[in-house]
Amino acid sequence: MSELDYKLLAAFDKVVSEQSFERAAHALHLTQSAVSQRIKQLELRLAQPLLIRGQPLRLTDAGHRLLAHYRQVSQLESAVMADLLPDAPQKPLTVTIVTNADSLATWLIPALTPLLHSHPIELNLLIEDESRSLERLARGEAFGAISLHAESPSGCCSDALGQMDYLLVATPEFKQRYFAQGLSQTALQQAPAVAFDQRDDMHARYIEQHFGLPVGNYPCHAVRSAEAFVAIARSGAAYCLIPKLMIEQDLQTGKLIELYPQGRLTEPLYWHRWLLERGVHKDLSLRLIEYAQQTLPPIDLRDTSMV
Repeated sequence: MSELDYKLLAAFDKVVSEQSFERAAHALHLTQSAVSQRIKQLELRLAQPLLIRGQPLRLTDAGHRLLAHYRQVSQLESAVMADLLPDAPQKPLTVTIVTNADSLATWLIPALTPLLHSHPIELNLLIEDESRSLERLARGEAFGAISLHAESPSGCCSDALGQMDYLLVATPEFKQRYFAQGLSQTALQQAPAVAFDQRDDMHARYIEQHFGLPVGNYPCHAVRSAEAFVAIARSGAAYCLIPKLMIEQDLQTGKLIELYPQGRLTEPLYWHRWLLERGVHKDLSLRLIEYAQQTLPPIDLRDTSMV
């Protein structure tokens, strides 16, 4: 195969994005059979499988590399066409970002709002733990990702955004009920905590580091919603680690109180994106970096509270 057929690649990208041959066919105004044939044709030309059929659809290593290439080429094409035909109606551009739930619930949307008003963008936000987000960027599933790690995957670059400060908090009533004598292993084994989901290991790392309790040795709810996460703490049903940005008013009014001031957790955040960013993608990166650096405290590399 001497060159790539971008008509076939477009079908491949749509199938991956929609996680469905049927939905991809509808979006492309083709029959499902035609879409399947395009994927098969692409795999035959490359002499290797690109998709592992199942629920969900998964990509092979070759599929990941091909998807990353196609999406970067699509980004460059969109930027060129906008420059060549500035007055022509612009087709909405899908921009995929991997973000952690805490950034999404605090500063990310305000950072992107001006760009959403000024550019025809279809934003696709993938929610992933910030310690794992680079995996999805490296696989070509997104153009940019927020991560705890400074080092970027091959073909990408990064900028420091700032740090997210987390406090261990609960209501005064919860503290009186479970921690009247202070935080201890015995008290923590009785008091219900809450984590974002079963893959969220921030709380587990924190409790093991500060109190020597491995995960599974204390009750812990799993709630995959930043809003519900905070709501549980406010209700007095659990204690948890929450970004300070999300609960500043609660702390001021005394609705929530800090349980362990000497053990504040600080997580550095970095913005990773393709080296070949152009047009809207470049504008988005510049806006996101600028807003985060104005909103978040700068990363203190001397801080030993990062876990």
